Amino acid sequence: MYPPELVKPMKEDLTSVGFTELLTVEEVDNAIAQKGTTLVVVNSVCGCAAANARPGAKMSLQNAKRPDNLYTVFAGVDREATDKARSYMFPFPPSSPSMALFKDGELVHMLERHHIEGRPAEMIAENLMDAYNDFC
Repeated sequence: MYPPELVKPMKEDLTSVGFTELLTVEEVDNAIAQKGTTLVVVNSVCGCAAANARPGAKMSLQNAKRPDNLYTVFAGVDREATDKARSYMFPFPPSSPSMALFKDGELVHMLERHHIEGRPAEMIAENLMDAYNDFC
């Protein structure tokens, strides 16, 4: 588990633009069960989260169509919430960072770490925007 003071700015990188932190299993269940579209970002302390994932997620929100709901869990910190969120991402294996788009509780688009690592934030944003245009 990482110290709260270390991850606070990494969490705020997303919550400051409208993402809501999910800290419990119940919060994850309620978030996924919502009608409409829901983006869940599995945040992490790794470099590709800072350089690619978080910036890409934030850039993607500049699209005309965007998810109804924005949520985030933090791998290595909010373990139970993260594990529960990942259970909804099955059959994809756990990875962080990662991003999942749900529509009416059903997983419709997934970005795993290997889609994020080494790719510029703009490419990640474009991938998400394409998914928003298809599903939102």
